[in-house]
Amino acid sequence: MTPQSVETGADEPMSKMRLRLWLKLLKASNLIEDQIRRRLREDFQTTLPRFDVMSALARSPEGLKMSQISDMLRVSNGNVTGIVDRLTDEGLALRVAVPGDRRASQVRLTAKGKRTFAEQAAAHETWIDDMLDRLDADDVEGMIRRLDYLNDTLEEND
Repeated sequence: MTPQSVETGADEPMSKMRLRLWLKLLKASNLIEDQIRRRLREDFQTTLPRFDVMSALARSPEGLKMSQISDMLRVSNGNVTGIVDRLTDEGLALRVAVPGDRRASQVRLTAKGKRTFAEQAAAHETWIDDMLDRLDADDVEGMIRRLDYLNDTLEEND
């Protein structure tokens, strides 16, 4: 891969360079997200938020409380409730009472939900692989390492 040259003047302040980096990260993320949203809608008649909820549930077979899903996805409880209601109505998820807490329930994927999500997740992986296929192993490893460092730094400052 031949990286595009960075258009910068030698006297450009670091703050401007960091701003440009942020905008490029945002653009790349938005381009990928737009494609994923479109493909989920076209291929599975579903949405990215719904896929994200199912993904969180797939990673937690014991189930998650609604507040845990909201925290993981950084969205409001109201958003999650609507999605979980629809998943439950379609037999893809179920609510299980939490012993000792009448107000709380845990949400789990059903067998049908697990199968549905597995199919979507496999397609999702293929889409990402196709979108990033021009990056070789060194590109990917280097970007992961740098983004891990960035994420660690941002979490320390949080």
